[in-house]
Amino acid sequence: MTTSSAGGPGRRPGERGDLLDPLCPTRRLLDRIGTKWTSMAVKVLAEEAPGEVRFAELRRRVPGISQKMLSVTLQGLVRDGLVARRVEPTVPPAVHYRLTGLGLSLEGPLSVLRDWAETHMPEIDRNNRLADGSAPGERAPR
Repeated sequence: MTTSSAGGPGRRPGERGDLLDPLCPTRRLLDRIGTKWTSMAVKVLAEEAPGEVRFAELRRRVPGISQKMLSVTLQGLVRDGLVARRVEPTVPPAVHYRLTGLGLSLEGPLSVLRDWAETHMPEIDRNNRLADGSAPGERAPR
């Protein structure tokens, strides 16, 4: 693996970037989409694809998100070209969101991550309980 920046000198076509390098494409993507709110918003929008979802409906379907955090999350997704925004000139304005083709292509990798979490989080939770000493009768792994 190279330590050159993405697309920089010394990088061969198809060669992976260095995750430790701030310019690595994977690291840059994780900085953008690595929040729970982003993955939840993409999931909700993917469920409706190719249709649209209004802001209020998105907020209702993403438990625990504030109006401000949803707005910031959607602004970032729109800026990155993963989500398209459409405003109807009504009073109040009706704002609709949908995944772009690029955003739809992100749903597959996020789905794989959700599958991994469904399979492995019970083990991770068990390890945390063991490490915390809160699982009676079980010993922490060494």
